[in-house]
Amino acid sequence: MTVSEYNKCVDLHSSAIFRFALQQLRNPDDAKEIVQITFEKLWMKRESVNIDTAKSYLFTTAYHSIVDSWRSQKTTEDIDQLLPGKHPSTDSGNYTGLMEVLEKALTQISQIQRTVILLRDYEGYSYAEIGEITGLNEAQVKVTIFRGRQALKDILGNPNNLI
Repeated sequence: MTVSEYNKCVDLHSSAIFRFALQQLRNPDDAKEIVQITFEKLWMKRESVNIDTAKSYLFTTAYHSIVDSWRSQKTTEDIDQLLPGKHPSTDSGNYTGLMEVLEKALTQISQIQRTVILLRDYEGYSYAEIGEITGLNEAQVKVTIFRGRQALKDILGNPNNLI
């Protein structure tokens, strides 16, 4: 990959990577960091990455970076729970917009379900491409999407969640 091809990848895919990371992490600063890490890794591997497969490489790298971030946050949260006087912030749960309700529902399903649903429904990836990104086979991707959508349906089907 040449420098101009790399720059083209940044222009074409940085906003999609950011949206994907933001949906997963819920923090714009963390999402920006994922974008930076992802493109840094692409730069380091630019000699071996073909421009035609760069998008898949970028989302795979971003996904793995997000998983690493979850792991480090889980460790931090476990430590914070042991400290006296530290309590997680509570959320009133009162939402008026559909996007807020959907985002809240997405936080209530498993991380892998959220990931595959976002890749499929928000980013438009095929089942095979999602499998490459997440390391699941195509059948597992389909089952995970189905179960995630069912969980969302159960969450959103409760009228208390829509208020």
